[in-house]
Amino acid sequence: MTLTHMHSPRRAAEGVTLLSADLSLPGLGILPINAFVLHGPRPMLVDTGLPGLRADFMAALASVIDPADLAYVWITHTDADYLGSLDAVLQAAPNARLVTTYLGMGKMSLMGRPVDRAYLLNPGQTLDLGDRAVTALAPPCFDAPETTGLFDPRGGILFSADAFGCPVSSPAEIAADIPAEALRAGMQVWAQIDAPWLGMTDGAAYAARLDEVRRLAPRTILGSHLPPAHGMTDTLLGNLAEARTAPPFIGPDQAALESMMAAA
Repeated sequence: MTLTHMHSPRRAAEGVTLLSADLSLPGLGILPINAFVLHGPRPMLVDTGLPGLRADFMAALASVIDPADLAYVWITHTDADYLGSLDAVLQAAPNARLVTTYLGMGKMSLMGRPVDRAYLLNPGQTLDLGDRAVTALAPPCFDAPETTGLFDPRGGILFSADAFGCPVSSPAEIAADIPAEALRAGMQVWAQIDAPWLGMTDGAAYAARLDEVRRLAPRTILGSHLPPAHGMTDTLLGNLAEARTAPPFIGPDQAALESMMAAA
């Protein structure tokens, strides 16, 4: 895995700035690593990027908002690519509350992260950002039990955490720039990597979870590992539905790893 530079911050949707970097996954392509700033009376940062890019992440964040103005930092789950700049962000944003779940708070406390500023929010509960109320939800697939995405009904924006992730062959500005078959195949591979339990689910129960997203009718899906997707909800849900029966992901063994390292 190879870190690359942060991309310049850019608009992801109305009132939302994307802070994005790339993670090179040998044999799979490039995985976008996304965080988001929701602007408004009570600004919120969603996730904090990769540990190895902390200085670049903080510079990108400071270019779009004074971190001291942040009211909330929402951690969708406690994987390393979401907590990378958390300590620096909390230091720069002394009044920000840390939005997570009880399990997320517990896992962060085991990592030595301060949880005295935690604000616990369960799926179905809402958070008032002053000009909008966002609702926590459990995405249809995930790799950590504390995962919460969020839905902004005013903007029609779904922040989906790991769900809908897709390794790409080269960076894309928006999901629509990815060829349809590459998007389909990449989403299926990522779903099998991120949620290896997917093939063990009941088909009807899984379809019902996808229908919950369909009923929200998001106009934009902002995933942690996918470029912004506008007007693509049916396509993304269809790809994720097919991922349940896709071949399980089996990573390289030691011999394959040594071959890749030699080639690099």
